[in-house]
Amino acid sequence: MLLTKQLLAFRPNKMDWIFATKTFLAGMLSLYVAFALNLAYPIWAIGTVFVIANPYAGMTSSKSLYRVLGTLLGAVVSVAVTPFLINTPWLFTFFLAFWVGFCLYISLLDRTPRSYVCMLAGYTTVIICYSIIYNIDTSSIFDMAVGRFLEITVGVVCSAIVTTTIFPMHIGPAVKTRVSKALLDTKQLFEKILIDEKALENYSTALSHIARDIADIHVMAVHLTYEKSTLKGMTKPLQELLHQLSMLVSNLVAMAERIKQLDEIDTSYRPQLELARQHIVDFLDKTSGDFPENELNTLPESFEQDFANISAVATSSQQVVIQSFKMDIRHFIQNVRAIKLIWQRIQKGDASLPESVAPLTTTYPSLHRDHGMAVRGGISAFLIVLIATGFWIMSGWKAAFMLAEMAAISACILTSMDNPVPALKMFIRGNIYAGVMVFIYAYGIFPHVTEFWQLALVLAPFVMYCLMMFPHPPLTGLALPVLMGTIMGLNFQNRYSLDQIFFFDASIGTVLGPIISVYVIHLVRAMSPDITAQRILALHYKDIRQALYIPYGVNFRIHLRGMFDRIGILNTKVVQSDLLKKKINLALIESSAVIDLTRLQELISKLNDEPELCLSLAALQSHLDDYFRAKELYQAEGQYRNEILSQIQTLKIRALDIENSDLSQRLQISLNNIQSSLCHASFDNTEQTHWVGA
Repeated sequence: MLLTKQLLAFRPNKMDWIFATKTFLAGMLSLYVAFALNLAYPIWAIGTVFVIANPYAGMTSSKSLYRVLGTLLGAVVSVAVTPFLINTPWLFTFFLAFWVGFCLYISLLDRTPRSYVCMLAGYTTVIICYSIIYNIDTSSIFDMAVGRFLEITVGVVCSAIVTTTIFPMHIGPAVKTRVSKALLDTKQLFEKILIDEKALENYSTALSHIARDIADIHVMAVHLTYEKSTLKGMTKPLQELLHQLSMLVSNLVAMAERIKQLDEIDTSYRPQLELARQHIVDFLDKTSGDFPENELNTLPESFEQDFANISAVATSSQQVVIQSFKMDIRHFIQNVRAIKLIWQRIQKGDASLPESVAPLTTTYPSLHRDHGMAVRGGISAFLIVLIATGFWIMSGWKAAFMLAEMAAISACILTSMDNPVPALKMFIRGNIYAGVMVFIYAYGIFPHVTEFWQLALVLAPFVMYCLMMFPHPPLTGLALPVLMGTIMGLNFQNRYSLDQIFFFDASIGTVLGPIISVYVIHLVRAMSPDITAQRILALHYKDIRQALYIPYGVNFRIHLRGMFDRIGILNTKVVQSDLLKKKINLALIESSAVIDLTRLQELISKLNDEPELCLSLAALQSHLDDYFRAKELYQAEGQYRNEILSQIQTLKIRALDIENSDLSQRLQISLNNIQSSLCHASFDNTEQTHWVGA
């Protein structure tokens, strides 16, 4: 019902018309070239154009390249294995099921656009192998594989020519807008956190949105290599900028938590904080990307005096928190200046990074990877191919190869979603509508078509209308299967003829195949957003435990970057549980204090002359490990938490006796941050917990 209302309310805008016109022209060009080359299945050429269609030229180009590579890999595998397995149907079926499942598993682990290569290689192998079996009397294995590769390549080339020459729309400006917005959002949030007490109540929501935007931009940046915008070739430096922006989010969270702590004790420091805030904002506003690199860590001239004034009016119980807050502010200023310098260089086409900025980009991006979901996706694909192909073998229904092909395709295309079942049901619905459209065109319109220009003319209204819905995500789920089902069902060829029996058999197969996928995915793969969020939270707690043993440096920062990427993913989940929503917000706060865990290691190494204190710190690390292991396994954590809080209180007292004032202060700061941001304990309930433990 909702989709019907959206269709009735749909009014294409100017950009929709331009995109649809370009894509339609590319599709017709590919079909004409395929006809001219007398390729066996021209539908794959025009179908490829519609599958890779995207308003942005960079996304279309990258998907084109990955589709060619995936098709080539699928063709090579099909040629290599078919001669050896074609006479052993069940062994062949098991191999193909395993291959599709393995390819999907690898694809789901890679959240970059190149994951398309593996996914396509899986189901392309199935399509080619099953087409070979169906046409075994009329086509050779090699000719079928080469033909499929040529048909895909024709579609890719035609799409690239049209999208890059006719009103090209680059993703670079969109990335620039998103980055500028993220930078502005962090600046505004910084000011709100320092002056607006109400902003502290929901700041985590705003920062969670920024974390989600960072995750989105990270993926978008990959496409910059494939277009000619001003940001071409800036993927790596842009990803480094996003790493720095993740650190900035961590700074903002830490600052907000320290201010909340200060406000719980006393607010008399607020007027002095406002003066410091104004000096910092003025300093950052004057910062341009042209400042010398050796001034990257420069602070406002009044920085030390401003915090001396804040400390002077604060209570004795606020002093440690103020020093922690001062450290966070200093890191925030330095990170902002580094980001501005990198961003200015990127906009000038300079891909170099400041020497003082350690690159965090690895060979494989430090992004969240969900092995559990990937395994379940691979298993579901394995079972779907096995069941669908087994039905084909045992039934003897010749046209059931279409059922098996559609089952393999539908097993792969939507499994990145938490629950692909609703989208697959829409896919089935689209295939039913496509069957109706094929019937209308084949028996009502095509008998009167004798020239290519007539074919293009009669296809234009339907194809253009479907394409205009592509840029609108709520409508794409129906428009794409309807369009692709219609194009594939029409089976364009130079000597066009339509077998009525095959038409009805194939139409039934294209519906039954995805139905098999729906049932298997529902049983094996589908998860609610709440379950997915719980699993990601478990990985989050596991990462906190691992941070206990990672020394501070580039590896730790890469680890922390992955944690913030996971926070961005968490905030895309529409969870229903209020408890889960609270845990997701707390996860962001916890990530901001992970750096204090690695500082414990550093302090232990520097306190060699305090063996008893080092043993106590090691015991605290052990208790923290137990605490987050309990959270990871969803076990009762109250006992561990109370032990940690009691131990922290004891360590705070012992820290006052450390002769080295710098080490004493750093230990007190880390203990305070662990208490507040990792154990979520306020000053008062920490005292109470310690008292109960005594």
